[in-house]
Amino acid sequence: MPPSKLNSSGEASVSCSQSENGFLSSHSLLNSEKAVQELLQESPVQGSDDHLIEFSEAMRTVAKALRRAAEAKACAQAEAAEWKRKYELERMRNLQLEHKGLACGETGKDSSRRISEEKSLKEHHSDDERMETLASQSSMQPEYCCGRNGICSHEVLRDGEADSEPNFLPNNKFMRKASFKLSWWCKGEHSDQHKHDIVSFERGNITTAERSSRQISLRWESDPQTVLILTKPNSTSVQILCIEMVRWLRAQKKLDIYVEPRVRAELLSESSDFNFVHTWKDANEIMLLHTKVDLVVTLGGDGTVLWAASMFKGPVPPVVPFSLGSLGFMTPFYSEHYRECLNSILKGPISITLRHRLQCHVIRDDAKTEYETEEPILVLNEVTIDRGISSYLVNLECYCDNSFVTSVQGDGLILSTTSGSTAYSLAAGGSMVHPQVPGILFTPICPHSLSFRPLILPEHVTIRVQVPFNSRSQAWASFDGKDRKQLKPGDALVCSMAPWPVPTACLVDSTNDFLRSIHDGLHWNLRKTQSFDGPRDLS
Repeated sequence: MPPSKLNSSGEASVSCSQSENGFLSSHSLLNSEKAVQELLQESPVQGSDDHLIEFSEAMRTVAKALRRAAEAKACAQAEAAEWKRKYELERMRNLQLEHKGLACGETGKDSSRRISEEKSLKEHHSDDERMETLASQSSMQPEYCCGRNGICSHEVLRDGEADSEPNFLPNNKFMRKASFKLSWWCKGEHSDQHKHDIVSFERGNITTAERSSRQISLRWESDPQTVLILTKPNSTSVQILCIEMVRWLRAQKKLDIYVEPRVRAELLSESSDFNFVHTWKDANEIMLLHTKVDLVVTLGGDGTVLWAASMFKGPVPPVVPFSLGSLGFMTPFYSEHYRECLNSILKGPISITLRHRLQCHVIRDDAKTEYETEEPILVLNEVTIDRGISSYLVNLECYCDNSFVTSVQGDGLILSTTSGSTAYSLAAGGSMVHPQVPGILFTPICPHSLSFRPLILPEHVTIRVQVPFNSRSQAWASFDGKDRKQLKPGDALVCSMAPWPVPTACLVDSTNDFLRSIHDGLHWNLRKTQSFDGPRDLS
């Protein structure tokens, strides 16, 4: 790139290349800013020369404009990635509506009419136009499935595989994924279950509807047939319990069982009778695992639950976590009573906690197009951006829906889910939040400001954290304590609420399990009762 030069009128002109879409490339912007800085260093400003002072101020203005242009490019890349994600979700939803409309009791004339319409669509429209027309027709059909007062599995968990093509086990045995229904649970027959959280405006008075219990209840519509068991490694007690549970589920419940390849090898080394246990071979089979599994059982601590959630990049089957770890904020079931617990869960109904996840995108500054962005990462606890091994404070610019929030200077920043509020965020000074509260925790790590306090943001916002070009050092991002990635100046991390939560079974209900976990795990507000030293009534 040619350096900056002075024209005949004495003004500064900066030469930089432009991309095809009219925006300055990030490489050119960075080189232009460096050229401006070099020019400022080569031309020392003397306090007595007014012209040089004006020239230096003009150069600083140019440098700021170049930096703002680079930030605008990163913002545009983040918006493009978000719009692409929304388009893919809408495309998936239209396909599910198409399958649902064909499967919901359409016979005779209705069926023939829909078939003829589909044929005409295939002849005259493209694929995208056909999907949009079918989605609009499906929305005009009367309500079906669970009715107006229930919440279906495909509505909450995006679990639309129950009515799709049938699945087959490795031994060619026919198997269909079990279906279930989620509904709001209430106490008593006469309680107002079906009132919704809406705001009404009548005669100038703003009121909210009376709120019933918001506990979600899962009721099986068909019996579960397949169970996935995930275990904590390198634990003899967990291995023994896994062997007993596999034998009991097979002999007493006649269920098909999936385990990890490592666990299957351990079971076969114990006895050759475990040949009925299924597993997978590669990542492609893991991507289709949610279409085959009705229930997930974890044997371990919270780390095993995180591992189970990371295996599913989309919809997650209901998870039954058994406590075999140290703390257990997400593992309410006791392993000693696994037969009674699984009997109750397989029979139903059971209370469910929908644990929200964050969907994170790393956007590189040197990416030429939006397709060069990395694959999204789903986290159940938190994503952490820290300074790594650098001795300098990390410098991060934070935006919420393209509105500037703050500039972080400290050891780092934590973006946490409410399920992860009792993990790293709590250690950094964040608040404990009920896991069914839909929100994103914004918690700084050792900030260089006493007034920098944590925030709780609503679930619908998109947060962008960018490393500025003038940062002294790079930053590092880790996702649930794994998959550590380096963030260079100009790189950005975009986080939003994922559409696929992790449904975990409750021992009692969501609130009872949460309060019990903070009392037992953290000994929250445990102290001796204050002694009574006042006068006593002896009568």
